[in-house]
Amino acid sequence: MSGDQQHKIGVSIFSFLVMLGLSSTSAYAESSSVINSGDTAWVLLSSALVLAMTIPGLALFYGGMVRSKNILSTMMHSFIAVCTVSVAWVLWGYSLAFGPDVGGVIGNLDWVGLKGVGPEPTEGSTIPHLAFMVFQLMFASITVALISGAIAERMNFGAFVLFSLLWVTFIYAPLAHWVWGGGWLGGFGELDFAGGTVVHISSGVAALACALVLGKRHGYGQENMSPHNLPLTVVGASLLWVGWFGFNAGSALAADGIAASAFVATHVATASGALAWLAVEWIYRGKPTVLGAASGAVSGLVAITPAAGFVGPVSAILIGLGGGVICYLGVFLKNKMGYDDALDVLGIHGIGGTWGALATGLFASVGGGTGLFFGNPGQLLIQAIGVFATWVFAFVGTYIILKVVDGTVGLRVSKEDEVLGLDLSQHSERAYG
Repeated sequence: MSGDQQHKIGVSIFSFLVMLGLSSTSAYAESSSVINSGDTAWVLLSSALVLAMTIPGLALFYGGMVRSKNILSTMMHSFIAVCTVSVAWVLWGYSLAFGPDVGGVIGNLDWVGLKGVGPEPTEGSTIPHLAFMVFQLMFASITVALISGAIAERMNFGAFVLFSLLWVTFIYAPLAHWVWGGGWLGGFGELDFAGGTVVHISSGVAALACALVLGKRHGYGQENMSPHNLPLTVVGASLLWVGWFGFNAGSALAADGIAASAFVATHVATASGALAWLAVEWIYRGKPTVLGAASGAVSGLVAITPAAGFVGPVSAILIGLGGGVICYLGVFLKNKMGYDDALDVLGIHGIGGTWGALATGLFASVGGGTGLFFGNPGQLLIQAIGVFATWVFAFVGTYIILKVVDGTVGLRVSKEDEVLGLDLSQHSERAYG
């Protein structure tokens, strides 16, 4: 190839890259919105708070509740969920969830690799498009990590990695689009401020599918499988409480009155959930437990999530009280039915998210939403349809994904590896000397 030909090829490539850069810049510049530094700072901080909910919050919460031989593998699930989901979200997940709508069901692939997603705001927004993207990335990450509580102490690590990638692609991304990305549930009028259906019902129902497909842990019901380190669990629950302010109040996507309202609602619902759980436990078992307080607080957090920006403080207390009682009964139901949801993901997130979504249809009164008790009975029906659709889609879709994973890499470790403990059998490490 002559030097002249090389020069022409070089100029052509350079021109193409310049045109690509200009087209991307012009795409960013199309929006007439202006970035608000306060809103941007709040959303970025909220993104960090949601990350802290997963690692270290959820990792500690779950890690303390398993047996000592499985704490590292359990914490690793939360850690690796952040890693796998983050990469998938940037490459294709965000485009599927929030890209231009295709039939109300899914986003298209226009934003694959975050093409066209830059530092400028989208139309009507006051934050950079990238800030919204990373905020939603943290939501996707913790949703996958939540499911890991159901499969603790018995799932092959490689299977969990593959499951995470498939689940965030084929279950989470469509649900996020249905509700928040311009899909059919959002257009239908469902109210889900911060993820009652998208995050909590989906993860709880997926957890049920996982528990049923994987089966019980060896020795379940005969061996002692009580939490090995409750202080870690309480620390994790406390971090979840703190991080949840970013989860709920951050979903206002602005540092405004709705964010303040969601912040207050989140706090009082959490406190109410803990008190309600303890009251029921005290009556039924005769003693209030530390694990009960932590579980009740998380139940209140879950229950208020879909309603946080739509209800006042008194309604939030009632939702939190309901969450504490109903989630306690949900965990009790597991013991009666005999499935092994190791860390009660269905009982707290699935059942709590269902109550919260329906309660939004009862108590919504601010932030553009109105529920049954404030003159709009139709909202409760809309919420129920959203709950039903999420239950069916998440359960059936997760079941199919589990069968695919089992047929490729195998879901469950051997009995010998499970008895040895997943810390050693999967990672060749010990948490304690």
